[in-house]
Amino acid sequence: MEIDSKLVKELRDKTGAPMMDCKRALEKANGNIEKALDYLREQGIAKASQKAGRSTREGLIYSYIHPGEKLGVLLEINCETDFVARTDDFRNLTKDVAMQVAASNPITIKREDFPSELLEKEKEIYKAQALKEGKPEKILDKIIQGKLEKYFQEFCLLEQPFIKDEDRTVKQRIDETIAKLGENITVKRFVRFRLGE
Repeated sequence: MEIDSKLVKELRDKTGAPMMDCKRALEKANGNIEKALDYLREQGIAKASQKAGRSTREGLIYSYIHPGEKLGVLLEINCETDFVARTDDFRNLTKDVAMQVAASNPITIKREDFPSELLEKEKEIYKAQALKEGKPEKILDKIIQGKLEKYFQEFCLLEQPFIKDEDRTVKQRIDETIAKLGENITVKRFVRFRLGE
């Protein structure tokens, strides 16, 4: 089902949730805005968005070494208070995110972090591919945008399908913990090491 952008905007205005989360909620609710609102509430996304502006200066630096000791991740994940940083829910989330980084090798945390030169290079590649396939000029922008969305889902940590439940994104996994703990949580930075790279 194709979701009207006006509906997405209306849901975003009501909840403050990110556009992609609103679109996913509307898709799951077959365009019914009330059911989409319920879905967002269940996922904790609406609550998490309200906390997004709050400062996160506490948290953990977590190290994850994959079995076999040939792959490791260092991750900084922040919350608002040291009390929350010591909870099992926060620590479980931190471990999940570190395992996600180990398994899926993201490039950035969010799409805004991508260097513009890299995105321009990707767009040029997609355009060349589409032209080679004989696609009409008038739909090139849509093709490029579609491929770019897939690129973000593959290489932006927050947009990746969560490895333990691919029906959710990493961001949704984080938002659920935000809703549960009542504090803003942000992934600050990560580095992934693979032996020999």
